[in-house]
Amino acid sequence: MAPQSKTTTIDNLSVNAIRFLSIDAVQKANSGHPGAPMGAAPMAYTLWDRYLKHNPTDPNWFNRDRFVLSAGHASMLLYSLLHLTGYDLSIDDIKDFRQWGSKTPGHPEYGLTPGAEMTTGPLGQGFAHGIGMAIAEKILAEHYNRPDCRVIDHYTYGIVSDGDLMEGVASEAASLAGTLGLGKLIYLYDDNDISIEGNTDITFTEDVSKRFQSYNWHVVGPINGMNIEEVDNAIRQARKEDSRPSLIIATTTIGYGSPNKANTGGVHGAPLGEEEVALTRQNLDWEHLPFVVPGEVSAHMLEAVARGQNATSEWNELLVRYEALYPSEAGSLRLDIEGNVEEACFEKLDQLFNEEEKPLATREAGGRIMNHISQKLHSLVGGSADLAPSTNTLLSKHVEIGAAIEPHNMHFGVREHAMGSIAGGMALHGGMIPYTATFLIFSDYMRPPMRLAALMGQRVIYVFTHDSIALGEDGPTHQPVEQLIGLRAIPNMTVLRPADATETSYAWKAALLNRTGPTSIVLTRQGVPIIDRHKMPSAEAVLKGAYTLWEKSANPDVILIATGSEVQLALTAAMTVSEQGFSARVVSMPSWELFEQQGKDYQESVLPTSVTARISIEAACTLGWSKYIGPNGYSIGVDTFGASAPFKTLYEKYGLTVENIIQKIEHLLGRK
Repeated sequence: MAPQSKTTTIDNLSVNAIRFLSIDAVQKANSGHPGAPMGAAPMAYTLWDRYLKHNPTDPNWFNRDRFVLSAGHASMLLYSLLHLTGYDLSIDDIKDFRQWGSKTPGHPEYGLTPGAEMTTGPLGQGFAHGIGMAIAEKILAEHYNRPDCRVIDHYTYGIVSDGDLMEGVASEAASLAGTLGLGKLIYLYDDNDISIEGNTDITFTEDVSKRFQSYNWHVVGPINGMNIEEVDNAIRQARKEDSRPSLIIATTTIGYGSPNKANTGGVHGAPLGEEEVALTRQNLDWEHLPFVVPGEVSAHMLEAVARGQNATSEWNELLVRYEALYPSEAGSLRLDIEGNVEEACFEKLDQLFNEEEKPLATREAGGRIMNHISQKLHSLVGGSADLAPSTNTLLSKHVEIGAAIEPHNMHFGVREHAMGSIAGGMALHGGMIPYTATFLIFSDYMRPPMRLAALMGQRVIYVFTHDSIALGEDGPTHQPVEQLIGLRAIPNMTVLRPADATETSYAWKAALLNRTGPTSIVLTRQGVPIIDRHKMPSAEAVLKGAYTLWEKSANPDVILIATGSEVQLALTAAMTVSEQGFSARVVSMPSWELFEQQGKDYQESVLPTSVTARISIEAACTLGWSKYIGPNGYSIGVDTFGASAPFKTLYEKYGLTVENIIQKIEHLLGRK
């Protein structure tokens, strides 16, 4: 194994305190990953003790450095550091590692543990999200900083693992990070050569240094990651590089100090065992009982509190000067940090399409809406996976990222997975509302970061266009079928599929007002008629998820429930059968999730339980609609793959027609 650092006693004591808090917690829980914390402790300690700008008494201080433990299985490394440096994480919390209701779960969880910048565990996600944080810092700094007032000025650090670098999302994100020249992004690569199945050579043999150099990264090392002074020098070098992100390749020994398990896969994801813990204590000359931290280590590590408070005070003083010199910019910055969306952003939304006479694709409507809103909401920042002309998501009044002023439009390239992760990192950083855009079919590429955004309760807006088999001639590879229900299945994900331009306006309002989770806005490629709101209810009802759009009478015989472009089919069918003696109601249901948030009385007013004749109409998989149509209803949808043909032909072939809807109504109501 690599030799341990020969530094001061307090440094070595602190490193070993981190190690043994991790060892003891994993052993008590009889579950966890002790190996990575034991090997990475020296470099983590060096970063936190000598460089990391943070405030344990104010974990959300905006100008703090961000630290992402991408190797989330090494969670006890993070918890040990948080405890020792004075965060609200007690020794009892450490002892409760991996237990029900504890603040120290198996993998870090954002919002649960003070100081945990994000939820990590799925490898590669922390790597990519950290890049999003660095992008956010760059954008805000370019917009708000002045030569005499650098109010946004911090680094993004991370510890990444062999497994992180194997994941494809890391490659996608690293490529973009190098292109953007993120000089304040520094990752320490814990290169221990061990995975669960054995030595990484069985699957991972590329030259990592050359790989990252080709991405336009500044690479330092390999260095001895067990040596504090080598780590210190490497971080210092990385901080001098301001035009490229940095990767410090640090060679470490997984399970360092364990006489029999160090440098083996056996120490990755299992406790050492009582006997091996005792031997490790002896080997590292650690005489303290489990969970006991030497007083001198506590005193030393808690110096972080005063450093953090001083840094925060200095920044607050800088803000006062900034406000005096640049009052307009300061006011805007405060709004961005608070993340509030003022009602003024939504003014005249109802009027955007008053003069529109022809059918309009909701993707095109969405583009107009975004540009309208962004005039008063400059914190809206994002882009597309090389599809902005098709998704209509270019903010035309703003210039592109990299420019000195108003960098609202980003180019993610053909990197849907990284795009989702980077947007999540931007949201976690704060100061902006990120959006992404691609075709609905490609939401599958983004699912892991979307799930994390939902888990972390982050306001990320996903724009998905080309929402059905109406995509047409591109065929089944590009026609989404199961994606809508897949999005709806993600807890805390709000999905909106608006029926027309007016509903799209309020879909955007719903997304921007949702501060507790992400939102997917699902839009058409093809044109759809704009509903006449002088004759039908206001589209503001979209905010309730579902509403009665049209009905023959207040006591309908049948209820047609539709979303998106199929609402027009439902309207035509309902009006037709109503002339034939049936009483039909059309319910537009752009969002299941928003509807479920409404009170029972409202839900009953829209979908009265007394009316059991119900039909759902949606050009997607019918799975899940039984909840709203009941055991006697019909679901008209697409439960197979699509085909290559003009969309009108496809709708006819797949039964998405007025005639088929009417036939189902007649069957339900006994008239054949």
